[in-house]
Amino acid sequence: MKNYHVLLIAFLWIPMFIIAQKAKKGALNNLDAKSSEYAKIALQIWDWAEMGYQEEKSAALLQETLKNEGFEITAGIAEIPTAFMAEYGTEGPVIAILGEYDALPGLSQQAVSEKIPAGGKAGHACGHHLFGTASTAAAIAVKNWLQETKTKGRVRFYGCPAEEGGSGKVYMVRSGIFDDVDVALHWHPGAQNAASAGAALANKSAKFRFYGVSAHAAGAPERGRSALDGVEAMNMMINMMREHIPQDARIHYVITDGGKAPNVVPDFAEVYYYARHGNRDVVVAIFDRMVKAAEGAAIGTGTTMDYEMIGGTHELLPNLTLQKLVHDNLSTIGGITYTEEERAFAQKISKTLGKEQLAEQTAAIVQPYKEEARAFGSTDVGDVSFVVPTVGFSTATWVPGTPAHSWQAVAAGGTSIGTKSMMVAAKTLTATAIDLFSDTDIIEKSKKEFIEKRGNNFVYKPLLGDRAPALNYRN
Repeated sequence: MKNYHVLLIAFLWIPMFIIAQKAKKGALNNLDAKSSEYAKIALQIWDWAEMGYQEEKSAALLQETLKNEGFEITAGIAEIPTAFMAEYGTEGPVIAILGEYDALPGLSQQAVSEKIPAGGKAGHACGHHLFGTASTAAAIAVKNWLQETKTKGRVRFYGCPAEEGGSGKVYMVRSGIFDDVDVALHWHPGAQNAASAGAALANKSAKFRFYGVSAHAAGAPERGRSALDGVEAMNMMINMMREHIPQDARIHYVITDGGKAPNVVPDFAEVYYYARHGNRDVVVAIFDRMVKAAEGAAIGTGTTMDYEMIGGTHELLPNLTLQKLVHDNLSTIGGITYTEEERAFAQKISKTLGKEQLAEQTAAIVQPYKEEARAFGSTDVGDVSFVVPTVGFSTATWVPGTPAHSWQAVAAGGTSIGTKSMMVAAKTLTATAIDLFSDTDIIEKSKKEFIEKRGNNFVYKPLLGDRAPALNYRN
């Protein structure tokens, strides 16, 4: 009798599996059919190039796109006007797909093979116009698959603003809107196709503001107290401190306001600092020492000081159960092949990177799978990864060898190289979500790994504390 039940289950399951896989293939084909439509959306967001918490038009366009496809939109989540959630489905597992759309300040914004200032104030040098659009496309494709197969499940798109230093997702995590999510999927534009285990540095940032007394720098210098002296004293102490922090820690700063005229003692000055490390506790300890340096600088220069927390992100918690699944899907889909026009453009970009030969094959292949990674940058996806099993990957939206946050990244992101590879990402997200809905055992296995790595007694504490969203941090 037991064998009979096994055979009966198999008899019923196999046709359902075949139907689901056929529908999965259809979902991927439909993405191909709509690639020009999604390219248009991405390039519109690229053209707007809105910075963190200022992405009003970009967020509205993605909301409209998802609403027209039957998603229920919740705008202004986590007290952030440009953050939103779009959901389809009312029961079953919740698969979240993250999307970003903020640009970086001070970059050329032209799709050309040479550096030409465009006269604008921002550029999409991290490809978030592609990120948000591909994730939107995937959410729609998954929704259509759920409808066609009558599968129980909820697909949820999270519109995530201000990833570039604004820690948008941290406020979203803090608000609890990820608490009922089973798995979170994300991706990122890059110079290669890769789905190995990711890593990111924890990060804590703040703007330190010094207040002094103005005076004529030549006529009455004794009556002045320079706020810029406070900034420079702090910087000197921080630079000496570098010798006495872990080797793999990072500290960066820029003076955002140092006064307006040399003959006026500045009564205000500001410096913007980042502290990074692979462990958030180390970051907190380094940051606390930075605050002490700022306090000492103020005492020594006869000024006063305060600081505003701007951002704070956790390191990334990898999930190998999900990572291998994503790698398999990305490997099946594969990379992109350049047209003659794209090849000519890529060759010119490659030369500006100091490379005589274009590594075109890098855009066509998927990198070998690795279970360990070294962290270089930071991302607020780290906070998401500590509250829900999370997985990501990259695709070759840029010319091979291109560093992020460069004019070359901006340029490729405004061409068909970027939008073609964006659709590779959309397909990979779609295929992965469909696999998770089709086999919920993978979800349960990923949750088990998640709890084991994070720890049963873990309590999430945002590094930026309880401050309100830093909506004006780019001003």
